Amino acid sequence: MTESKIAKHVKLIDIDAYSPPQIADKIDKIALVKAKLSIAQTFALGVLAGLYIGIGAQFATLVISDSTLHFGITSIIAGVVFSLGLMLVVIGGAELFTGNCLIIMGYVSKRVTTIEVANNWTVSFSGNFVGSLLMVFLMYNTHQWEFFNHMVGAKALLIANTKVNLSFKFALARGVLCNAMVCLAVWLCFSGRSSADKILSILFPIGGFVASGFEHCVANMYFIPMGIFLSKQPVVVAAAEKMAGKPIDLSLLTWKGFFVNNLIPVTLGNIVGGVILVGIMFWFVYLRPVIKINFNVKQDFFDK
Repeated sequence: MTESKIAKHVKLIDIDAYSPPQIADKIDKIALVKAKLSIAQTFALGVLAGLYIGIGAQFATLVISDSTLHFGITSIIAGVVFSLGLMLVVIGGAELFTGNCLIIMGYVSKRVTTIEVANNWTVSFSGNFVGSLLMVFLMYNTHQWEFFNHMVGAKALLIANTKVNLSFKFALARGVLCNAMVCLAVWLCFSGRSSADKILSILFPIGGFVASGFEHCVANMYFIPMGIFLSKQPVVVAAAEKMAGKPIDLSLLTWKGFFVNNLIPVTLGNIVGGVILVGIMFWFVYLRPVIKINFNVKQDFFDK
């Protein structure tokens, strides 16, 4: 057999990652696909995304509830475990509001209209909220919060209470950095050619934002309502105070505290981080039209 005939029978598999310009082009095209989904489709997939992020959030709470390791080690374990949520969203195919901030690339490329962006963000955000609350309802009724002498519930309560006690400035800044990392995780996913590539791409950006204490609006749609429900359980409050080693003030752990102290500033920060720090920046580098400026100088200029 000649070399040319052998070559015809060999199937080459390209395992190299897509280049950044290729990633930008893929996201630009996917923005159009997402924008053209019906409201019903976007909402249904948004509910699934809220459920998936809630699964990651409860998983992380469970794993670190009785950890006696160093704070940094415990935090990175929580982050790695929590990344399950985005893996389910990206590979399973759901509509997550924070990741959908990258639709801005299609908007500035004039593939997507203002109305389509607004519809996608509003509907996916609403679906995420409904899915997260559904996950809270389900998890509360599993009584998982009673595990390890109510330590799982105590950890969930402490997490929620910490979040509603952030100042507006802290919550906003942490929201900016969080969604920059979430959108970078999505960006890296589009560099991969297989599910394994996508999983590895998600692991460190998501693990990093959770370990760093950054704030994700959809995750908080699970964490804080779960804490509000558990704050009505005296046995959980007692376990949380024992875990904290001091009495805890739960006065801000209310629905008003959730929306005003956390969800509003964190959502604003998430939009800034995803849209500006990732979407607009990568569009500017890889997709913006090249502006050519020609300076024509008359020949007689040099003769004078």
